Amino acid sequence: MGESPGRARAWALVVAALLVAGCTAQAPDPPVSPQVSTPAEAVTVLGTDDPAALAVAVSGALFASSPVVALAGADDPPAQDEASGSGLPLLLTPADGDPAGVAAELDRLGATAVLPFGSAAAAWAGDRPVADAPVVAPPTPRPGVLVLATHAASAATATARAAGARVERVTDPDPRVAAPPGLDPRPAHVIALGSAFGDADTLATRLDVAAAGRQLPGGGQVLFPGRRMVALYGHPGVPALGVLGEQDIPASIARARELAAEYDAVSDQPVVPAFELISTIADSGPGPDGDYSSEAEVEFLRPWVDAAREAGVYVVLDLQPGRTDFLTQAQRYTELLAQPHVGLALDPEWRLGPDQRPLEQIGTVGVDEVNSVITWLADLTAENALPQKLLMVHQFRLSMIRERERLDTSRDELAVVLHADGFGTPDLKLGTWNALHEGEPPGVGWGWKNFFDEDTPTFTPAQTLDVGPVPPVFVSFQ
Repeated sequence: MGESPGRARAWALVVAALLVAGCTAQAPDPPVSPQVSTPAEAVTVLGTDDPAALAVAVSGALFASSPVVALAGADDPPAQDEASGSGLPLLLTPADGDPAGVAAELDRLGATAVLPFGSAAAAWAGDRPVADAPVVAPPTPRPGVLVLATHAASAATATARAAGARVERVTDPDPRVAAPPGLDPRPAHVIALGSAFGDADTLATRLDVAAAGRQLPGGGQVLFPGRRMVALYGHPGVPALGVLGEQDIPASIARARELAAEYDAVSDQPVVPAFELISTIADSGPGPDGDYSSEAEVEFLRPWVDAAREAGVYVVLDLQPGRTDFLTQAQRYTELLAQPHVGLALDPEWRLGPDQRPLEQIGTVGVDEVNSVITWLADLTAENALPQKLLMVHQFRLSMIRERERLDTSRDELAVVLHADGFGTPDLKLGTWNALHEGEPPGVGWGWKNFFDEDTPTFTPAQTLDVGPVPPVFVSFQ
């Protein structure tokens, strides 16, 4: 039996009503999709410590546009915490004026609406269109973008995460001190948040060192603070030039370790044993090159340098240049200085003028010559992604370094140390020490030398580290 006409008309009305309802129902809004951008440089430092300015800066570095932007009051931490999970660029609204340029950043992003969190942000937004709890498309992870921050939670880090960047909190802004995760492989772009990271060039060099992973004796990649060194001074096989020459390599390593252990018992920093190898020796004769300095061959020094590396002993190559210049002699040992555990010492006592001879006067050097060595050694350290390297300059008279106040301590790749070489009674040694500290260049560390025979008496470890105003970081024995 067929369906009645009335029932058929009823079904038709129902179907028509459903079709009309389907046509008039509002489709859901599409997810908000902010558009990210690639940082302009491999390493960027956003060097402001103002949270609002930093939020604007990281938004500018990582986002090309965003139709909706989250806002929270700069003085409203609870609102900032709530807004940090929005998945949107987060900007902090000021209480007065707009010093961070929040409005300009909204314009750059092309924001057609804002999502304010808290009353302060809502008041600042004024008559701007307000988004109604938008659905935000999740960001695509960007493993090639690493953001370093000294604080785990902030508007800047929330914005970085919304851009898909990987955010790592660091305990120290110098990655050589505490290497952040994610440097292997090295990301294509690193952005650091805050002035503590220094400038971009400095951070890039430090990141290279951290990524390379080479360590100093005793661990780490920055010399001081974090360690103190105690060294045997001398030339292999020549006892008259210092205690290092009184025994062979294994015995020298053992002796250096014993001395370091004595100092470790009274030191507030771990003590690392060291060799200070006289590599060029001021000579009474001119020699084949006429410079009154006898230069040890690299192959002669190599067994000492290699054995020291295996034993965890730091090595300092000491130069007595005679009539030539320090840079010329330092470059002879480039191959050795390119190793992480090898530093350099300059001894101006033996830097002679064109007509001078050793032992007839105390030598002297102009600061520009020392600075040329600093530049060369710092460049070598950076080019090889080496840990911080020691550059030490011996001195027991102020006249030994002319214009010492201009000594360049700006190169982050080096720790520059002035080493006091005075000997005699305690009063004489402390008099020399105090005189050298007058007008000391900014940024230098200090070294001290003890003499087994010439000092009367030789300072004990406790006496040595009590000389002040700060303890020496490098103590050598001759």
